[in-house]
Amino acid sequence: MIIRQYIKDFENLGFGMFVHFGLYSVLGKGEWAKKLLAISDEEYYKLAEDFHPEPDWADRLVTTAKRAGCKYITLTTRHHDGYSLYDTCGLNELDAPHTCGRDLVREFVDACRRQDIIPFFYHTLLDWHEESYRTDFREYLKYLRKSVELLCTNYGKIGGLWFDGMWDRLGDDWEEDALYGCIRKHQPDAMIINNTGLSALGALGHIELDSVTFERGKPQPLNMDGAPKYVASEMCQVFADHWGYAKEDLNYKSPADMIRDLVLCRRYGSNLLMNVGPKGDGTLREMDAAVYHLMGEWVSLNGEAVYEPHPCGIEVENKKEDFVLKKDGTYYLFCDHLPMEIDPNVGREEEADYRDVFRLDQKIRKITWLDNGENVEFEQKNGRVTVKTVPYTYGRQLVVRVAKIETE
Repeated sequence: MIIRQYIKDFENLGFGMFVHFGLYSVLGKGEWAKKLLAISDEEYYKLAEDFHPEPDWADRLVTTAKRAGCKYITLTTRHHDGYSLYDTCGLNELDAPHTCGRDLVREFVDACRRQDIIPFFYHTLLDWHEESYRTDFREYLKYLRKSVELLCTNYGKIGGLWFDGMWDRLGDDWEEDALYGCIRKHQPDAMIINNTGLSALGALGHIELDSVTFERGKPQPLNMDGAPKYVASEMCQVFADHWGYAKEDLNYKSPADMIRDLVLCRRYGSNLLMNVGPKGDGTLREMDAAVYHLMGEWVSLNGEAVYEPHPCGIEVENKKEDFVLKKDGTYYLFCDHLPMEIDPNVGREEEADYRDVFRLDQKIRKITWLDNGENVEFEQKNGRVTVKTVPYTYGRQLVVRVAKIETE
C-alpha cells in the first residue's frame, strides 16, 4: 500500500472551516437558489452589482477560524452558478475581478498566510452558466482544467483541491486522469478530494484521490484491506440546512452537537470540515460566529487530544460512546454524557455509570483531566483499567471531557 506523508499530515489537521461564498450570498437564500427557485440568468447574475465584500472580510473570517482551532479553510473559489472568486485570466468575465475589481481568492490566501492557516480551494465540476457544459462536454472539460490550473499556479502552495458535482453526470467520462494530472504537475503535495455526495458516503474513487468524504453524514472506519493507497477521510457538516447564507434558515444544530461531531470525526481519524456561509459583505451571521467561538473554547481546553492522536483499537467495554486515542506513549480517553452535580431543586439528577473500563497493557503513571489538570482516580490490574469518570462540578458542563493517560 502506498502511504504518502502529505495525506498523514492532512489527517493531523483535524479541524477545518468550509466557506460557501459567492453571488448567492447577496441573495441570502442558499447556494442552490438559482437552480431550485428557477431564477433567470438575467436576474441572478445581476447580483454581481451588489457583491462587494468588506475590505477585511478575509482577515475576519480567518481570525474566526484560527480562534476556533481550525488548521485549514476550504473556500468555494467557484460554485455551481459558475461565478469565480478568482481571476479567470480571460476564460470568461464572470469573476470577481471583472465585477467588483478584486481577486477575492488572493485576499483569502493572503489572509490565511498571515495567520498560519492552510488554504484549500473548493471548485465546482458542474456548471449552470458555462454553455459548453451542456452542449460540448469535452470542450467544457478543457475549460475546467484551465480554470483549475490557474488556481494551482497563481496562488503559491495550497493545501488541496476539493471538487464537487461529478454526481451530476455519473455516466460521463470526466477525464479524471487529465484533471488530477494537472494538479500533480503544479501542486504535487496537494490533497485531491472529490465529494461523492449524499449517496455514496465514504466511497473510494480514482487512485489520485487522497480522501473520502462524508457529506452531512457520520464518519466510519475505512476498510483499507487490499487498497492500493492509504487515504484520509473528511466529514463536511453545516450549522443549519444551507451551505450558502440563507437569512431565513433558523434550523440550527446546537453547539454541543457540533462539538460531538468534531469528537466523532477524531474517533475514526477523520477531519471535520465545518461550514459557514458568509453574507454578501463577507461577514458571518452572529450565530455562526458564536458557535465557532464556543467550539474554540472546547478546543482550547482539549487541543492536544484533537489533532495528532489517532485511533488505537482500544475499546471502552462499558460505554460505546467513550473511546481512546493515542499519540506515541500517551493515551486520551474521551468521555461523553457526564452529568453535572446538581441540587434537585435546581435541575434533574442523572443516573450514570461513573466508570470507564478498558484494557491497556502499558503501566499507567497518572491520569489527568485536560480541562483543569486535576488527577483522575483509576485502578489497573492485569491490563484491565478502570477509570473513575466523576460528574462535573456545578458551574461546568463541557459536553465531552478528555482525560490524559500517561504511561511509564
